[in-house]
Amino acid sequence: MQKKTPDYDNVFKTMKSKHKRLFISVINDTFGKAYPLDTKVEVLPSEGYLTESETADGSKDIEEQISDFVMKIENEMYLLECQSYDDGSMAIRIAEYAFIIARKFATWDIGCATIPMPKFSIIYIKRTAKTPKTTTITFAFPDGQTVNYESENVILEEFTKEYIVEKRLFPYIPFYIARYEKDMISEISTENAERDLIYFRDELVRLHEQEELSDNEIVDLMGFVNTIITHITNGNQNEERLVNIMGGTVIETESERLIRRGKAEGKAEGKAEGKAEGKAEGKAEEIVEMGREFGLDDAAILKRLQEKVGLSVETAIVYLRKYGKSLV
Repeated sequence: MQKKTPDYDNVFKTMKSKHKRLFISVINDTFGKAYPLDTKVEVLPSEGYLTESETADGSKDIEEQISDFVMKIENEMYLLECQSYDDGSMAIRIAEYAFIIARKFATWDIGCATIPMPKFSIIYIKRTAKTPKTTTITFAFPDGQTVNYESENVILEEFTKEYIVEKRLFPYIPFYIARYEKDMISEISTENAERDLIYFRDELVRLHEQEELSDNEIVDLMGFVNTIITHITNGNQNEERLVNIMGGTVIETESERLIRRGKAEGKAEGKAEGKAEGKAEGKAEEIVEMGREFGLDDAAILKRLQEKVGLSVETAIVYLRKYGKSLV
């Protein structure tokens, strides 16, 4: 029986809705921008577009779908689409959605209108012989004029793991493992996949320690990696070994689980000892668990408990003993 796990598109959509800050570096790298990583980001409402699918009799059918990601930074709009395969309807989908966006920001007066088109790019997770390097939409007008609206595609197989980390292209990390899909499915050697997963895990931990990634960002990124692994391996003999590199299977994102547990603890403790104390303990448990998972020593965890929860040294030690099985 096949397991039902989220696919590439669902992971991409979840990531952009929860961690839009991480996409600023993707915009910078794709479009040659230099936005600071604390720039205000606005995610525009999604609407329908057309996509092509094959019916049972082999004919083509057009269905309505939802756009992956439209973001606005300052006065610029960016449309990013995530694709795991070659899709013949991609160009028309981009054109339709671009006009939907443009219409929202059009300006007009009597006898004239200006329609600003967003910058766009398609992110191809996997590459085949048909994967295009660019996507071009040609507008043909009745007077014979033609205008090409085009952009280079992002093909993840061309990115090295070192470049992804150097440029802080964190949203690409969960999908990087797709280049080893055949190895993971056929259950032959996964040595290369394991090596790269260890590299990303160590780099994510390093950047988290340097406070370039928040607690929620790092646990969710690791969780997204594992979600893609479980999607590809589908329960075969490679799954557990690969998932364990990042720290366990995560379908509900780890930060969501910890936050939910923290809230539950807070609610329970709040009835007996007051809501404030209960919430503090829930947050403390979260910090201790993540500290243990990332290999932090007792001193580092105690420091985080004091800084992030505002605990005294004595109370922090109590929580470390309670949730971290510490010898402090």
